[in-house]
Amino acid sequence: MSHVEVAKPTDINIPASSLWSRLPVIGGGLGIAGIGATLAAGVGEHGQRAMFSYLWAFAAVLGIALAALGWLLIEHVVRSQWSAVFKRIGESMAASLPLFALLFLPIALLGMHALYPWTHETDEILEKKRWFLSNEFFFGRAVFYFFIWSLFGTLLYRFSVRQDTLGNDLAARDRISLGLRKFSAVGLFFWVLTLSFASIDWLMSLQPHWYSTIFGLYYFSASILAFYAFLTLVSMALKKAGVLQQAITIEHYHDLGKYLFGFTIFWAYIAFSQFMLIWYANIPEETEFFLVRLHGGWEYVSYALPVLHFFIPFFFLLSRHVKRNPKVLAIACWYTLFMHLVDIFWLVMPNAGGHGAHSHLSVSWTDITAIVGVTGIFLAVMGVFLSKNAVIGINDPRLSESLTHENY
Repeated sequence: MSHVEVAKPTDINIPASSLWSRLPVIGGGLGIAGIGATLAAGVGEHGQRAMFSYLWAFAAVLGIALAALGWLLIEHVVRSQWSAVFKRIGESMAASLPLFALLFLPIALLGMHALYPWTHETDEILEKKRWFLSNEFFFGRAVFYFFIWSLFGTLLYRFSVRQDTLGNDLAARDRISLGLRKFSAVGLFFWVLTLSFASIDWLMSLQPHWYSTIFGLYYFSASILAFYAFLTLVSMALKKAGVLQQAITIEHYHDLGKYLFGFTIFWAYIAFSQFMLIWYANIPEETEFFLVRLHGGWEYVSYALPVLHFFIPFFFLLSRHVKRNPKVLAIACWYTLFMHLVDIFWLVMPNAGGHGAHSHLSVSWTDITAIVGVTGIFLAVMGVFLSKNAVIGINDPRLSESLTHENY
């Protein structure tokens, strides 16, 4: 394994005077207030709508943390070099995954009846799915998902931090890198499996008659796209705070922009594939997904998504100059995150009217409190992990190559 010696960055810790150091307190305060207001509405007269707001926020933010975990697993397996300067940021996101087990409790304790028709309705189709759609199996799977995510997210962070303490012991550093690679190869299998089934359980079963064999891939494509946008913005914010000024360069932003561009295309490909196959087969149990989204104002969102979430960012990110201009790239990232929220909103909210009913497009104040709350808690926990240790893996064997990375 190569160990080319280059000057290592010294600005690797968040300054005490930085807003980043206060992120756990600020994010925690916003999170408690936002989630508290949403759950208070969840036990009131408009409880069903509030729980849909909460599920939407939970699924949108969880997707970013899960994509961070998957990205890390892939980067370790392929021994990526360019991304070494970003790994600690991704590790801090993935290490927050145990938090989502707590954030899932309101869904499990307050929202099951309001969200999932299969918990209190029955018909011939649902009875055939009862072996899978039962409370006991549903919660058992959820426990397994969070165990896997928490295990891999926590251990990737801990071993990475441990590697920082090894100094010039190159053999020990290489052993950890090799161990992380083998560990990640196993983790990838479980990550793909759990992400797919979790999206089926928590999102697809909102319409229990409907099914799609690539729904898990759709949720992944949406989440990984949002992750790259979020990772880019976090790295830019850290640089503005005086951290990693020399480590993260235009070359790194260029690569992040390419991934943002590539996964914009990938999301559109999966979205179109899902639509085309359902339209072509014309099976009632499948077409109901789109029929619900072609009434009550949702048709405008359905028609707008391909244009706003694909064509506009596609042509915007096509230029090399956009990817190498941080201010312009930041605009694309903020836009991508907003469209990610719209996309998940489109998956969740049309079901708020109940099974077989057409819900009208509306935005509730609980949507705002829910997304502020869940995002605030996520940022708070991520901020804790970023502040506890250096924001870069200083003894990563591939750091030297990452620091000198160039696009050709």
